[in-house]
Amino acid sequence: MKQISILGCGWLGLPLAQQLIRQGYEIKGTTTSEAKLVVLENNGIRPFLINVSGEGIEGDVTSFLKNAEILIINIPPKLRGDVKENFVAKVQNIMAAVEASTIKKVLFVSSTSVYPDCNETITEVTIPEPDSESGLQLFQAEQLLQNNHHFQTTVVRFGGLIGNDRHPIRFLAGRKNIENPDAPINLIHQDDCIGIIQKIIESDFWNETFNAVAPFHPTRKAYYTQKAIDLNLDIPEFNANKRCIGKTILSDKVISVLGYTFTKNKL
Repeated sequence: MKQISILGCGWLGLPLAQQLIRQGYEIKGTTTSEAKLVVLENNGIRPFLINVSGEGIEGDVTSFLKNAEILIINIPPKLRGDVKENFVAKVQNIMAAVEASTIKKVLFVSSTSVYPDCNETITEVTIPEPDSESGLQLFQAEQLLQNNHHFQTTVVRFGGLIGNDRHPIRFLAGRKNIENPDAPINLIHQDDCIGIIQKIIESDFWNETFNAVAPFHPTRKAYYTQKAIDLNLDIPEFNANKRCIGKTILSDKVISVLGYTFTKNKL
């Protein structure tokens, strides 16, 4: 049975692990919460309490990686609030552990925030020029991983993550003076995130970069207004006085090269 290690079994990592187990994989997963270890175990995941920081790794990372061929890195940068972490240093510490392990393939969950809001159409050929600290550190981490010759790395840049229990309209409902009403949305449902990762693993697509957002790009105003109506929430009000900035992320490579069909197009 092929083993896969998932670093970060949170909102995306846990259901991803559940799906891979259903497909016959043996999964090891990490959490930073001791209370969540039993949750992972109850879902058939071999649990590990591991905390990665810029200073090092706490926990039995050697056993976590042992005998696994694939590592999925699913830990987003923590750059909000007063505490700002060095995400690049975290990835460097992960890389050192991977180099000493049996891991041959790494799937790195990244974000379309590596691209700036430039009012252009974006593909994988577009050179990232991050305009945020999060995007900058993610892109630097991508480069470190993909330039490492001890293993093969595929990067998946997801758009805004949504799911049955997670949607930005619940934060925007009733708000006023929201900027960028005419900017296109670039969202992706949790189910398609899982499906795309599964497809990469099954198809053995490594040393690749994929942009992954649903092929559905109405304006923010049109989309969030309709979503508020659908969910019986207060309609948000937008400010069109400032010039709108945004980008349209294309997932053509996911569709044509990876051969993936999105299951959640209308979001």
